[in-house]
Amino acid sequence: MTQKIIRTIWIIFAAGLIGFILFVMAVSANFLGLFGELPNFKELENPQSELASELYSSDGLLLGNYFRENRTPVTYSELAPNLVQALIATEDVRFEKHSGIDLQSMGRVLFKSLILRQSAGGGSTLSQQTAKNLFKTRNMESQGVLSKVPGLKMLIIKTKEWIVAAKLEKSYTKDEILTLYLNTSEFGSNAYGIKTASKTFFNKEPSELSVQESATLVGLFKAPSYYSPVFNPENSLRRRNTVLGQMEKYGMLSKMEYDSISNLPLELDYKVENQNQGLATYFREVLKADLIKWTKENLKADGTPYDLFGDGLKIYTTIDSRMQRYAEESVQEHMRELQKKFEKEMGNRDPWLDNNGQVIPNFLETQVKRTEAYRNLVKRYGTSTDSINIKLNEKKRMKVFSWEFGELDTLMSTMDSLRHYKKHLQTGFVSMDPKTGHIKAWVGGINHKHFKFDHVKQSKRQPGSTFKAFVYAAAIENGYSPCYTVIDQPIEINIPGQPTWTPKNADGKFSYEKMSIRLAMAQSVNSVSAYMMKKLGPRIVVETAHRIGIVSDLEEVPALALGTSDVSVLEMVGAMGTFVNEGEHIVPFYIDRIEDKNGNLLQQFTPKKKPAMSKEHAYLMIHMLKGGFEEERGTSQGVPWTLRDEGNELGGKTGTTQNASDGWYMGLSKDLVSGAWVGGDDRAIHFRSWTLGQGGQTARPIWVKFMSKVYADKTLGITKGPFPRPDRPLSVEIDCEKYQLESSRFTDFEYDQSKNDF
Repeated sequence: MTQKIIRTIWIIFAAGLIGFILFVMAVSANFLGLFGELPNFKELENPQSELASELYSSDGLLLGNYFRENRTPVTYSELAPNLVQALIATEDVRFEKHSGIDLQSMGRVLFKSLILRQSAGGGSTLSQQTAKNLFKTRNMESQGVLSKVPGLKMLIIKTKEWIVAAKLEKSYTKDEILTLYLNTSEFGSNAYGIKTASKTFFNKEPSELSVQESATLVGLFKAPSYYSPVFNPENSLRRRNTVLGQMEKYGMLSKMEYDSISNLPLELDYKVENQNQGLATYFREVLKADLIKWTKENLKADGTPYDLFGDGLKIYTTIDSRMQRYAEESVQEHMRELQKKFEKEMGNRDPWLDNNGQVIPNFLETQVKRTEAYRNLVKRYGTSTDSINIKLNEKKRMKVFSWEFGELDTLMSTMDSLRHYKKHLQTGFVSMDPKTGHIKAWVGGINHKHFKFDHVKQSKRQPGSTFKAFVYAAAIENGYSPCYTVIDQPIEINIPGQPTWTPKNADGKFSYEKMSIRLAMAQSVNSVSAYMMKKLGPRIVVETAHRIGIVSDLEEVPALALGTSDVSVLEMVGAMGTFVNEGEHIVPFYIDRIEDKNGNLLQQFTPKKKPAMSKEHAYLMIHMLKGGFEEERGTSQGVPWTLRDEGNELGGKTGTTQNASDGWYMGLSKDLVSGAWVGGDDRAIHFRSWTLGQGGQTARPIWVKFMSKVYADKTLGITKGPFPRPDRPLSVEIDCEKYQLESSRFTDFEYDQSKNDF
């Protein structure tokens, strides 16, 4: 009888063993498609997980990432030894002794769970957990028909993880598996992988983690949310000490070290990475659109497009992190003070004004209809005005931007917040190396989190008097000397079918004195610019501006002389750079190269260049722009002497549109061409006083602050000095005291009115 029982037991055991082996083989082969696919050899050799694409400055600083899962891989050598010890002590103490499946651990789990009815943990090895992370063995996509059978699904999943773990052990070293696990694990707070987690919770590299910090991060593997040191610090502290206890248990910490470290509080340097933080936030967002377009147009070897948010691309830009920081500091310093002046002038009045200086009625009611909040309410309530108005004026907790208090946690309605935001002045600033076309700094607004719209490339506004540079460039190219003189007096231009156009000067007065066009440009005299437009004709000016670098459509009308067609700050800087670059136009660009995750070059970008004007004409325009600093009452005379010493030559042009809706400043040196714009997001929002709202007050100080910081940083290699001068002697005299009129073509204000109407 006893022998029969023993034989039966052996038969059952053998049948079970054979059945299990057959089951494992069936799962491995996905027999009849019942179990779901396993990764093939190629996938095992090249496991894929989503990697964040990285954006670098020209001086090697990581500017930011593009990601769905914020993950950047590290190598084993980049891991702190105590991190490795904490992981092994807590998750798989026999990691070095098994081959992917720890039978001893599995036996312990089965005995405690089935016999003693006690919790014994999952029993999964690090290799199995890595398999789960890499190949998503628990996702529906990897499940077969039998996975729907109750109780069988988890057995199939575990079997798959055993099989994959065993294969991983054959393909990778222990160090590589451990590194794969840390690179693919989720830590909560949008942190995927140990590098991002270290940065998110402690602002450190994985190699810099202390024992208690390593223990805190390893503790997150059990349940990232429940043991979060940010949202559940008590749970996290308890779990951290459990990890430390495991390290002490297995001899990785002494009893004294454990007692000391376990009594330390949680100390975080917590910051979740997003596109609203760090340097060049506006630039990164604009660049994202360009990169998405690039990924659609460039395919991998397998014919599929690149994925900006998962392929771990490395994008190297032309932005210099130091100059970018100086630009952002300059914008913040000036705009904070300018906003105070704006609010002081406003008092209790609203800043949205019509052409007569009167507050525009129902301005906010019109503006709110353009918001997403309003559109959502229309979807919810239809055209029921009463319901929509009630919700628009219903107060709720929100965080809003303020210069004085930073992000302000307050109680506001949608209409309150709209009123608050519309009262803020905005800005756009960009700086470029004119010799290479490299964009070195880009600030698209005052705060990217609360004001998303970019004012460098996306926004286009009237450039005002900064556009006069192209009127005078056309004049120079058509034989007019910088010393050509014109009388500052009213000029009438007849336009068929329209009233006669007679532009006024900014102060509403005319001096009736002769002045060179260099002096007229320096003082931004409208009558002289209009006269030159009349002499040349709008078509020639438009052609000149487009050839030099303006890409926006320009209306061929006489008023263009005063900058009435919208352009972007970026294209203005690109066009002005043509003068400094001796007449060669380089399209501004900001991507140097793109590499794949392994550092293989995918594309090297080169500047687009074209000859736009002669070296002499370009230099004569530099001479014209220097007039703002050198001529009496030039609009750049307010620039501090500290920027103009040591033989430094600078060029500049202010611009202010009607009612001071837009303030501009274009600043040129031999090494950098920069542009700044300041105004309200809506053209109706502006200073009441033209004096306070002019470009010399609103925009020029940003450039002054930026250049002061740049010149002070000797590591940048930006030096003071003269602009390059043509090798050949100039064909025209630029010393106006020596200048002599040569023909009636150059007589002052002698023209046939009937032949110059438009």
